Amino acid sequence: MSRNAEVASRLEEMADHLEARDVDYKPRAYRQAAESIRAHAVAVETLLEAEGEDALTEIDDVGEAIAGKTADYLETGEIEELAALREELPVDMDALTAVDGVGPKTVAALYEALEVEDLDDLEAAAEAGDIRDVSGFGPKTESNVLENIPFARESRERSRLGAARPVADRVLAFFEDVDAVERVDVAGSIRRWRATIGDVDVLAASDDGAAVVEAFETWDEADDVIEAGTNKASVRADGTRVDLRVVVPGEFGAALQYFTGSKDHNVTVRNRAIERDLKVNEYGVFNTSAVEDPDDGEGTESARTPSDGRSDGSQRVGDRVAGETEAGVYDALGMAWVPPELREDRGEVAADVGHDFVAITDHATGPGMVGGVGLDDDELREQIEEIRAVADDADVSVFAGVEANVGPDGEVSVGDDVLAALDCVVASPHSDLDGDGTDRLLAAIEHPEVDVVGHPTGRKLNQRPGIDVDVRQVAEAAADHGVALEINANPRRLDLRATDANVAVEAGATITVNTDAHRPGSYEYLRYGVHTARRGWCEPGDVLNCRDADGVRAFLED
Repeated sequence: MSRNAEVASRLEEMADHLEARDVDYKPRAYRQAAESIRAHAVAVETLLEAEGEDALTEIDDVGEAIAGKTADYLETGEIEELAALREELPVDMDALTAVDGVGPKTVAALYEALEVEDLDDLEAAAEAGDIRDVSGFGPKTESNVLENIPFARESRERSRLGAARPVADRVLAFFEDVDAVERVDVAGSIRRWRATIGDVDVLAASDDGAAVVEAFETWDEADDVIEAGTNKASVRADGTRVDLRVVVPGEFGAALQYFTGSKDHNVTVRNRAIERDLKVNEYGVFNTSAVEDPDDGEGTESARTPSDGRSDGSQRVGDRVAGETEAGVYDALGMAWVPPELREDRGEVAADVGHDFVAITDHATGPGMVGGVGLDDDELREQIEEIRAVADDADVSVFAGVEANVGPDGEVSVGDDVLAALDCVVASPHSDLDGDGTDRLLAAIEHPEVDVVGHPTGRKLNQRPGIDVDVRQVAEAAADHGVALEINANPRRLDLRATDANVAVEAGATITVNTDAHRPGSYEYLRYGVHTARRGWCEPGDVLNCRDADGVRAFLED
């Protein structure tokens, strides 16, 4: 991976040391070159290897002198002039200049007067009141320096993403060539693309943790090995700590989800799992419905961490249902995979499953209804009142609706006065599902109270084909009458099918994706409907659900 950012950092340090000595022009030249190298599309080491030192001068703001120093650094790991400048001014330039108001010239002045070399020295001098006595300084400057040191310390503890990510990319490239490693990825805040990160966390999947750790210790960019065990190790590279953790391949996905975080995101995900009689941790997702106390043993360190550094079965309580892949972990919880950069517990879990609005559309009486029963008109009137009562206190907008049956002649199985009192009327065919049903659906569409035609063909996958429908004719009529056509997301239906949804959209019809949920857990069917809509080339503007609650209300009232 590119070493451009690494080279740029060295050139910026050169600029600081030259500025500390009040050298004219050169600091600006080095900073401009550093900026251009950092942003250059081609890796400087690739240019040097393929075309030689002269190729480096093709980068904006890079002249022969800076190209030569860049080549020296890439080949030897050192810039001789920078090493000499460091000897003359042995300070932690990056740390000291991280303090607001302290520039390279200030660093030089404080070193000459007080031998300030690092943040600890600077803090001690400020607390002792020594800085105010240095020529050009004073009590206000000293106070400002002391006030800004804590922030500088924090910023030093966390690296900028732009500095740490190249290190992460290079270590990932290294592990790709390690035979013992089956899979590897970064975790933690760097995988969430936070603006600043603490350490670079690397997760590797292998059945031979010791071999992976041994290889990591030989990484040529590791300046020193901080610690190394059987399945864990830490090194420092280009000033950044890199922490490695090795897990067995079958648990890589669960570990990747867990160690990516954030902590708050994981807590919310864990609570979602508990609601479903599941347990999620770094080892997998486990069905705990038959387990009396799924958390038993979690607090006992000796029970959780045997001598090889890996957890024993106390964390693997119940039947394991996912863990090999991260997508599988989320899928087991009824969720779509959440991009790492969204995992901050800012509503991403609720957004994955939650809704801005919901329509309660119980079945009405009529042939073919589930269980052969449904609500009659009087029961529907009572339900409307109940829905209106709870809607006032609900966190989402709630629409009172019904799924009525559409008979062979297009008749709707609910009285017109009840239909008029409802917010949303879905009319669906449930019986007599032979032959052509086009006229039947057209009659339902023309009914003044119908808002949606549900599962238009009435098919059930691998059970019955449903009625034949001229989709284009039905879709054109639906567009003319402001009626939506449903993609029923129940995986037993997926009706409209994707090809029919494509025809309907081309004809100008509005699509609605309905979970057909008979219980809360079935809301998770939504993803089947969404992907069917996408296969049908539906875009957000074609789908009623993509509107906010006010937009849906406007469609239903139109």
